[in-house]
Amino acid sequence: MSSKLLNIESIRKQFPILHQKVNGKDLVYFDNAATTQKPLSVIESLNTYYSLHNANIHRGAHTLADRSTGLFEATRKSVQAFINAAESEEIIFTKGVTESINLVAQSYGRKFLTAGDEIILSQMEHHSNIVPWQIIAEETGAIIKVMNIHPNGELDMVHYQSLLSVRTKIVSCVWASNALGTINPIKDIIALAHQFNAVVMIDGAQAGSHIEIDVQDLAIDFLALSSHKLYGPTGLGVLYGKRKLLEAMPPYQGGGEMIKEVSFEKTTYNSIPFKFEAGTPNIGDVIAFNEAIIYVTVLGKDAIAQYEQSLLTHFVNGLYALQNTFGEKAISLIGTAKNKVAVQSFVMENKHHFDIGLMLDAKGIAVRTGHHCTQPLMHYYGIEGTVRASFAFYNTVEEIDILLESLKKMLERG
Repeated sequence: MSSKLLNIESIRKQFPILHQKVNGKDLVYFDNAATTQKPLSVIESLNTYYSLHNANIHRGAHTLADRSTGLFEATRKSVQAFINAAESEEIIFTKGVTESINLVAQSYGRKFLTAGDEIILSQMEHHSNIVPWQIIAEETGAIIKVMNIHPNGELDMVHYQSLLSVRTKIVSCVWASNALGTINPIKDIIALAHQFNAVVMIDGAQAGSHIEIDVQDLAIDFLALSSHKLYGPTGLGVLYGKRKLLEAMPPYQGGGEMIKEVSFEKTTYNSIPFKFEAGTPNIGDVIAFNEAIIYVTVLGKDAIAQYEQSLLTHFVNGLYALQNTFGEKAISLIGTAKNKVAVQSFVMENKHHFDIGLMLDAKGIAVRTGHHCTQPLMHYYGIEGTVRASFAFYNTVEEIDILLESLKKMLERG
C-alpha cells in the first residue's frame, strides 16, 4: 500500500458543504455510505455544462451538440480506464446501481433463466440486489438460494460452495456491504461460480470509492457502480458487462438512440452500449462524473484506503473503550469482519437507533439510522436497525472524537 499522505486540510477546502453549521454546531458528516459530498470540480463542471455546452448528444450536427457528445463520451473512456475494462463499449450509463441490477435481471435473466435454474445471493445484500432477482425468479420459475454469513459479518464460503451446482446460472453479490463494511472475496466468488459456467453480477456501490477495480483481472461478468457514492452527481450509475454478454442480451427499454432502423413492421437495434441507453441521457451529470473520477484517481485509491482505515480503526477502538467503561451490552458493534471498508454499525442498549440519530443530529453529527435497505441482514442479527457511521477521506480524527464523546455522554445519562 502506498505511503502517500493525503493533505486533509487542503482536501476539505474543496468540499464547500462541509463548512457550515447544523443546529449551531460545525457539521460532522458521517453518512458517506449513503452519499458522498461533491468537490468543487464536480459542482463547477455542472455549472459549466449548462452555461456553455448544453445540447443533446449523438444526434446533432451543430457545435454545441458535438461539444457535449465529446465530453459525454470522454466520461465513458474514463470509466473504462477506472475499472480497466477491455473497451469503452462495455460501459453503459444508467440511473444508478439499482437500475443497473434491474437491467441485468430483466434483460439477461428474462432471456436465459428457465424454471428450476438457480440464482445465488448473499445474506448481506441490499434490497436492490434482492428484489430484482425475486421479480425475475417469479416470472421465469427460477429459484433463489442464499449464502450464509458468519456472526462477524463475513461470508460463509463453505456454505457458498455447497450451494453451487450445474443448476446455478447467476450469482449476484455485493462487493462491500453498506451495512457492515465487509469486503467480500469476490475473486474467489467469481472463480468458483465460473467453474459451473454461472454468470456473476457484482454490486460495487460501496466498493467504487474505496477499492481498486480491475474487471479483467477479476473476470467480472457484470459490475454496477454508483456516481453519487463516488463523489459525483446523484441519479447516475454505471453498468459494466462483458461484450459477449451484452451483445447476447435484448434491450432493457425501447425508444430513441437504442435503434438502427425503425418501421412499423420491424425494428433493428443499435450496437452496444447504445442498445441499452434509450432516450436522452443524464448528460450534464455524466460529464461532471468525469471530474469525480479524476479527483479520486489523483488522490489515489491506495492512499484513500490507507487513510480511511486509520479513521475506522480509531472509531472502532473508541467503541471498544466505551464497552470497557460501560459494559459490552451498553454498545454493541454490528459487523466485525477482518477486511472492511470504512463503515461501522452499532446499537446501544435501551436506546432506539432513530433516537440516537436525532440526538447526534442535534450536535451537528450526521449518521445513518435504520435497516439500511438490508432487512434480511437485520433479521439475521435479531435487530430492527443500527446506527451507521461511514467515513470518507475528508473526515478527521477530531470529528470522530466528537462522535465518541457524544456517545459517551448518552451512556453516562443511561
